[in-house]
Amino acid sequence: MKRLTLLSLLALAACASPPPRQAENPSPQPSLAREAARIIPERRFAALDYLIVDKSERMMIGYAGGQPVRVWRGLQFGDAPRGHKRFEGDERTPEGRYVIEGRNPASAYHLSLKISYPNAADRAFARSQGRSPGGDIYLHGQPNGLPAGRVPGDWTDGCIALSNAEIEELWRIVPDGTVIEIRP
Repeated sequence: MKRLTLLSLLALAACASPPPRQAENPSPQPSLAREAARIIPERRFAALDYLIVDKSERMMIGYAGGQPVRVWRGLQFGDAPRGHKRFEGDERTPEGRYVIEGRNPASAYHLSLKISYPNAADRAFARSQGRSPGGDIYLHGQPNGLPAGRVPGDWTDGCIALSNAEIEELWRIVPDGTVIEIRP
């Protein structure tokens, strides 16, 4: 009986660890499915302080106080979802560490939260190739005027699209300055 109690305490302690800290150029990460499984639905939070997007799993996890508190699945990306965005018009979604730097309630899509792409490294790489890195990368909903549902497949120019209900939730709980880490 004591052994079961100790194992239960160890399992609870494991849930209290903060999200892993990432280097500026993170190495391949294990699946976020285990992180998503740690979410306790009843956990109360007012705002998120960290977002992790996993492009290969089409999943985003929101953290509050170092704990995973919310997951969104079925994310939609640019027409060419594999690889890091390098240039304007390449239809790729960036990878790396950015911040939410603003919001647009009058977006052409149902609400949008601006991602700070391009950063200094993105601009330097594009400049070294004689190209523009592009910009205007957002978390956003579906196109305004879409009667209902979602546009099928990957369709953005490099943004991350969610359902309209999901972006409304994010609009309420993601303050400007929130870190967003986008993984391959």
